Amino acid sequence: MACTKNAARSGPPRYGERVSFSRISYFVRVSAMLRPTAIMTTAPILAALALAASAADPKPKTPPVPATAQAAPSAGASGVAKIPPCAVNPNGLNVSRVVEIDTTGGPGFGFEHYKAYDFLQDKEVVLTFDDGPWPGTTKAVLDALAAHCTKGTFFIIGKNAVNHPDILKQVVAGGHTIGTHTWSHADLGKAGADKAKEEIEKGLSAVKLAAGVAPGAFFRYPFLKDSPESLGYLGSRNIAVFSTDVDSFDFKFNANPDRVVTTVMEKLEKKGKGIVLMHDFHKSTATSLPKLLTELKAKGYRVVHLKPKSNVTTLQAFDEELAKSTKGLVAGKAAGTGGANPFKTIAGDGAGN
Repeated sequence: MACTKNAARSGPPRYGERVSFSRISYFVRVSAMLRPTAIMTTAPILAALALAASAADPKPKTPPVPATAQAAPSAGASGVAKIPPCAVNPNGLNVSRVVEIDTTGGPGFGFEHYKAYDFLQDKEVVLTFDDGPWPGTTKAVLDALAAHCTKGTFFIIGKNAVNHPDILKQVVAGGHTIGTHTWSHADLGKAGADKAKEEIEKGLSAVKLAAGVAPGAFFRYPFLKDSPESLGYLGSRNIAVFSTDVDSFDFKFNANPDRVVTTVMEKLEKKGKGIVLMHDFHKSTATSLPKLLTELKAKGYRVVHLKPKSNVTTLQAFDEELAKSTKGLVAGKAAGTGGANPFKTIAGDGAGN
């Protein structure tokens, strides 16, 4: 803070400086060549002058806050919660940060298609899984994530959700984020507006029916193929769209799962961070994920868990249609546009604290 003519200043007074104590002012002339002992000799004099000034001006003063207290705010003052250590695996990846996404207007993420927002720090990754839930493979993915106390985002196909509701509920119970991936894995890049709406909405209602809770407002296009009309519709529904930064191409490596690990790690070494695209539907990912997570930890990468600020409100007409067609299954703006950052860290500081 800059000192004014009569403002108090820490340290010894300068030559010719006016030192003001309320209504009483004095000129204190201190030689620039004074030794420290001489400066200490003036301290009792200044203290006496301050005491006299205090008596002359009896108004109470608020004591200054010690500098140490100002520099060390109490825990939680920033509103960011701390993430506990991994209890089951001291060497687990865990979660470094939890980032909440405000999906208003349908922002887009993943630099392969949408370049407006970059919320990741160097060496941070987001683990995402498409096309589940699926018997055997999804459970293996969940087990691998749990062994590292880490979290992912699952983009669910509606048909698979209603066919395997118990597996989807395990994903929810694991604390992972649930997004959607259409009803039938349709290519919305080629679909008309009405067909695209049906695929999007049936997928949302199917996940809600199967999981017993509404999905988060996160969506990924099958084949990563969007269209202006469907992007506009998702924006009107306040659903964020996710592409990718690092495609594992795991669907190519079912015969050689280790290629998933090398592909992901090589791309991350080039890019330094990113949203990783995998499929819990494929055996290659289910088999290679434990090794990949161990490799990520060894190379110093940190996992960011994404959460939507709010879940989707499904449409009643599609909810009713799904309830009938599944015969009583019991379940419990355009993307990428700029503007204010729609994301904020709500837990963790990215440094393991």
